[in-house]
Amino acid sequence: MLKAFYKSINHDFNLLQGDSIEILKNLNFQFDMIFADPPYFLSNDGISVHSGKQVSVNKGLWDKSQGFVRDNEFNYRWISTCREKLKEDGTIWISGTYHNIFSAAQMLTELNFRILNCVTWAKTNPPPNLSCKFFTHSTEFILWARKNKKITHFYNYELMKQINGGTQMRDLWSLPAIAKWEKSCGKHPTQKPLPLLARIILASTKPNAWILDPFTGSSTTGIASSLLDRKFLGIDKELEFLELSKKRREEIDSLQIREDYKNRIYKYSDKPIQDIIEIQNKEPYYGPDLPIA
Repeated sequence: MLKAFYKSINHDFNLLQGDSIEILKNLNFQFDMIFADPPYFLSNDGISVHSGKQVSVNKGLWDKSQGFVRDNEFNYRWISTCREKLKEDGTIWISGTYHNIFSAAQMLTELNFRILNCVTWAKTNPPPNLSCKFFTHSTEFILWARKNKKITHFYNYELMKQINGGTQMRDLWSLPAIAKWEKSCGKHPTQKPLPLLARIILASTKPNAWILDPFTGSSTTGIASSLLDRKFLGIDKELEFLELSKKRREEIDSLQIREDYKNRIYKYSDKPIQDIIEIQNKEPYYGPDLPIA
């Protein structure tokens, strides 16, 4: 049995350290939903802006491109491994930019997923363009695909419609990048905002569903899962990021902080928080526990 790096007291938040492909091969479990924020392959010695200062875009060796063929092979391997750990009616979300998202889409197609949407996340507060020689980068893409073309997936259409002011939610989402309050325990170089992950989880899972993040980083997926009464497994190689994930999960053991964070993520909805909770709790899911020690 695999040994957990960390388990929350109520076992809703679990972390494993190591290579996600190797770990998942040894995990006899299937998940309801997977969110993956894989390497974007954009660490190319360029310059960006953070808090008004010039900074390198380099995130680490894990984010450097190894060339067209090897990048595609990497995407095929991890998506193929994740496919085996996804339930037949399960779905996967993959985030990226033009550096990696087309490769991910190609691998999904080759592995017989059905791509449902390519969501465009339009950042309301993108960093400025220093060169002034091209348009300011202000979007990321998130592919949503289901494992089985013939088996329908879960989509909370009514909830998405309600939080969008009573009209169908489109695949263009205007949401901010991470805010200061999301960095209280530290910051991951590619950290995603809680409101973004909350929307993804609410749209495609029921309460108590099991969610996997194979590149967990600071575990925004897991924090959103816990706040929304789901269960989570995150995997990462880096001890620094796992320690940050642990701190973030323990932070929301405080009921005051937990409620504050819930209110902050629901701020981006046109529906009151209590109404959202009532809508999403109509059909809770109950499944087995994760087999890790």
